[in-house]
Amino acid sequence: MIPTLFSVSYAGLWGQAQLGLPDFIRKAGELGYGAVELMGKRPHLSVLDTQEADLDALRESAESAGVEIATIAGYTDFTAGASAAEVPFNEMQVAYVRELARMGARLGARMVRIFTGYTTQAESSAADWDKCVKAVRACAGAVGEFGLVLGVQNHHDVAVSCDAMLEFLADVDCANCKAMYDPWAPALQGENLRDCARRMAPHMAQTTLADYVLLKRFAYMPGLINYKVQPAMTRAVPLGDGFIDLDGFFQGLREGGFDGHVAYEMCSPLRGGGTIENLDATARKSLEVMKRLIASTP
Repeated sequence: MIPTLFSVSYAGLWGQAQLGLPDFIRKAGELGYGAVELMGKRPHLSVLDTQEADLDALRESAESAGVEIATIAGYTDFTAGASAAEVPFNEMQVAYVRELARMGARLGARMVRIFTGYTTQAESSAADWDKCVKAVRACAGAVGEFGLVLGVQNHHDVAVSCDAMLEFLADVDCANCKAMYDPWAPALQGENLRDCARRMAPHMAQTTLADYVLLKRFAYMPGLINYKVQPAMTRAVPLGDGFIDLDGFFQGLREGGFDGHVAYEMCSPLRGGGTIENLDATARKSLEVMKRLIASTP
């Protein structure tokens, strides 16, 4: 397994310090990561802004830093646009994914990451599922034109559970379409991480790690002179400092035979703030945890 750092961690999207991609790639190498995942949108690898010369320069930066560009991270929502059925939202998204794959191939990447879709309404669940299956199948074909793997990450609502993801991949039924199954969503949903990882491992190309503490929330109800329980708020912390059972997850990966890339992301407000010093310290500490987890996984 190869520890991989996701550039979203240094994209400035949640108040964090922002680095351009060449500086981020150098940073990943200095921190000790063997590979990177590049965010496929502004301010990083944008299909609108990135020129061929930029791709060549990024590949040279990675070679100089001794870092592999493993994954290009796309951002998709294949259930979007229900209020404007005349607009070909999914065709546009497939074209976006194809362009990410083209750029990824030039960079020497192996994979393009996508999401499924968010829930629209309960009555549309079957239709939403079908939209996502068809769109992901089209993306697999588009990515396959460039010899890359399509990875479906379990962060959107459609097929977010372990059972649903396995069912979804079977419906897509494309050899180059794999899971990028993470422990974050199943941990919040109360699933058994060891069991999920063991079952998903044969279908996985990558996993992405993050860790969180849960902060209880309550809403005061004056008439009852009491509090109503609200969903907990999460805050990102270094790997190993939160509630996610990473040891159990990696035990399941080992039992299922997974041997892909293991990415780390800081993709939400982070304990300690968004200074470059805190980002670096968190990335270093998390890398040490990743190395321990990987070392325990033959």
